[in-house]
Amino acid sequence: MSNIVIGIEGLVGAGKTSICRELINIMPNTVLLNGGNLYRAIVYAMIKNGDKLEDLKKKGNNLDIKEMMDYFNIKIKIENKETMIYIDNEKADEEVLQSKKASLAVSTIGGTADNKKLFEFAKDLINNLKNKYNVIVSGRSVMKIYPDCDYHFFIIADLDERVKRKQKQYNNKDSYDDIKEMIIKRDELQEKAGFYEYSKITQEIDVTKCLSVKESTNLVLEKIKILDLV
Repeated sequence: MSNIVIGIEGLVGAGKTSICRELINIMPNTVLLNGGNLYRAIVYAMIKNGDKLEDLKKKGNNLDIKEMMDYFNIKIKIENKETMIYIDNEKADEEVLQSKKASLAVSTIGGTADNKKLFEFAKDLINNLKNKYNVIVSGRSVMKIYPDCDYHFFIIADLDERVKRKQKQYNNKDSYDDIKEMIIKRDELQEKAGFYEYSKITQEIDVTKCLSVKESTNLVLEKIKILDLV
């Protein structure tokens, strides 16, 4: 049986990354390509370099994200069954990439920048990984990047639950109202950018009532019909 590609997207704070990491521990010979972290690393590198968010947004389609990836020497490596991001040979800090500042910046820039070359790079990367592994792709616009996905899931949860999960992710350093405001703003930006669009094969999974990552992951596994993989 040939290897497969599973795309997983979702609303902000619904828990898609946690589900992806649970899946690679259940499914044999499977790796995770975290496209969201790659994009975050590129945007983070630009901001760290002194570029202002509003100036980057104004560049619109003149901002080629793949060119920025190459300029800042951003590389991807497979470590412990998932992709790790390196910026100029230094491993990117997961906590920094997932911070509110980086998250909002990605949501702001992602819908206006020129992503064409980055998407082409990602498609080639997925094909190369698929030669050896089953591939789980987490991020935005997965079906535009790789329309030949075998499965595509969109993870949702109600707003209150997503706020609570983000609070936990940020170690309760931010208030409920601040997190809620951030999620609503990111939802608006990403919906406007077309990141919340469904394809013909997209299956929506509501994890609002799930009490653990394992429960959420099981809802995804129930939809995967190649039982010999799991």
